[in-house]
Amino acid sequence: MSDATERPTVDSDAWAKACAEDLDAEKARRRAQYAAEPGSAAEELRRLFDVVAEKVTAFQSSMPGMAAQNAVQHLVYQAKSAVEPVIERNPEIFDHLAAAGGELLAAYRSAVEGHERRWTQGPADSKDATDPRDEGPGASEHIDLD
Repeated sequence: MSDATERPTVDSDAWAKACAEDLDAEKARRRAQYAAEPGSAAEELRRLFDVVAEKVTAFQSSMPGMAAQNAVQHLVYQAKSAVEPVIERNPEIFDHLAAAGGELLAAYRSAVEGHERRWTQGPADSKDATDPRDEGPGASEHIDLD
């Protein structure tokens, strides 16, 4: 064969590689634009408490009465002081809790997936060979009532 008639070698994974490169570039762009990647679950909980405290403080200034403002401030302080030692002593607990929550969600999804499919389908399409409610005499089986 001559060079003019030879086919160029095609990389079968070229599309997948290009997509992965584009996805990585988009992730890097979003990280640079919005913020750093999330930290550990303990760090995220600490950030959540800080943001909630800021919002409550902003909300507190619009509340009438000094007693209400002091009560809200005291509540925020108590919540932070109760959680902060736990975060300091055992930050890995929150990572484990986050992982356990993900596992529980996956288990729930797998448990209800079939039911959701049947609920969302029309009545004609709802027959499922694995559904125990569908067992029993079918359309092909004749039942003589005489």
